[in-house]
Amino acid sequence: MTQFQSNFKRVEKKYLLSEEQYEALMERLAGIAEIDEYGQTTILNIYYDTPDYSLIRESLDKPVYKEKLRLRTYGVPGDESPAFLEIKKKYQGIVYKRRISLGYRHAASCMAGHRLEAEPSQITGEIAYFLQLYEDLKPAMVISYDRIALKGIQDPGLRITFDTNIRWRENDLDLEEGAYGRQILLPGQHLMEVKIAGALSLELARIFSELHIFPSTFSKYGKAYTMLRREETDRRIRKYQPAYSVQKRREAAYA
Repeated sequence: MTQFQSNFKRVEKKYLLSEEQYEALMERLAGIAEIDEYGQTTILNIYYDTPDYSLIRESLDKPVYKEKLRLRTYGVPGDESPAFLEIKKKYQGIVYKRRISLGYRHAASCMAGHRLEAEPSQITGEIAYFLQLYEDLKPAMVISYDRIALKGIQDPGLRITFDTNIRWRENDLDLEEGAYGRQILLPGQHLMEVKIAGALSLELARIFSELHIFPSTFSKYGKAYTMLRREETDRRIRKYQPAYSVQKRREAAYA
């Protein structure tokens, strides 16, 4: 298996761009960043949570410390495709990501059985502890999106990604089923993430200001969970709406 980075520590800033802002920014980034060797990729994730979604509910409360566990592939996987089992933590604005690589079906089976069969390491120990801490973890949601990633030309620590076609589903929780689901973004929107070791450079800050690009609080899993809860509320309202309407008509008849 090819080498991959297993540890990340960085600041991640998110921005929602219109199509016009995206096109203008790509022109301004010439000489600063270039598309990396992977070009455009489709990323698929299974997010794991408790039956009552306690991890994402706590995350949406914006605590000082939060963490999540997901299984990620690049492209729709087969049984033996490389997959990354990742713990992503955020503490006081700094993002820490720790991951190991396994075959997709093996990784999914390990998660289903709450047993991690992988070469012992500090990271496998952290994941095993996570599974012990949250004994009722289960696949909660699939989130997929199309990504274009840029890397810094002069600054090797700079990484900028643009995600479109962000989709989610709470059924068919197997990545071999493909990248499909309900849309999160509006047509023409791009979610940009700027990933840096420290502060944003003055040059990028100036470009963003001139294009009226400002940071946004955005969590793909958080947005999808909010949409899921809204759908459930709408279904409950529709279920009881006919009875409510009949009662109102009866009251009007006797008024």
